[in-house]
Amino acid sequence: MDDGTQFGVCTIDEALKQAEKAGMDLVEVAPTAKPPVCRVMDYGKFKFEKEKKDREARKKQRQNQVDTKEVKFRPKIEEHDYNVKLKAVRKFLEAGDKVKVVLRYRGREMMFQEAGMELLNKVKADVADVGVVDQKPEMMGKQQIMMISPTASPAGN
Repeated sequence: MDDGTQFGVCTIDEALKQAEKAGMDLVEVAPTAKPPVCRVMDYGKFKFEKEKKDREARKKQRQNQVDTKEVKFRPKIEEHDYNVKLKAVRKFLEAGDKVKVVLRYRGREMMFQEAGMELLNKVKADVADVGVVDQKPEMMGKQQIMMISPTASPAGN
């Protein structure tokens, strides 16, 4: 029943009568046990509570998930534009997300890869207090990619 009292071993007909008398459902909890274990409960309420618990578990799972954010730079970036993108990188790292810094070269910019490396080193130095480099800058086609992970867990959790 609702208060947790047990009826003991009884036939299916007796159990169904008890459940009907209580205005509830007879639910088989452990079918493999000998004898099978059944429970008198409100099955609709039970399903609702279980779904609610599952939703909460999924919500917490999503919160603990680390996303990878991508910020794109160009070798000839102006100071203001650099600061705006750097601010975004810092915000992502402080939120606990990984950041993929992509430096894209176009045309003749490929000849000046040293300037690109300087820019990536500058990004690395500017976010050193909130992030650490996971993957050193490497060329992939016409772009250089560097991965940065947050150093500490996000302040919100």
